[in-house]
Amino acid sequence: MSDRMKNQATKNRDAAKVLRTRGKDDAAKRMEDRADELESGRVTDCTDAVSGLISWAFRR
Repeated sequence: MSDRMKNQATKNRDAAKVLRTRGKDDAAKRMEDRADELESGRVTDCTDAVSGLISWAFRR
């Protein structure tokens, strides 16, 4: 798991805490589920590959 994904999972968990204090349990559950997906490795980080393709395309 990349640092980017770890940081996003942490941010999602923090956001879930805030949502729970505001009484938005459904939204908090979605944020926690997303954080679980990021931490499980089921999500692939393609940011670097996409960035490389865009850079390559603009060089042509």
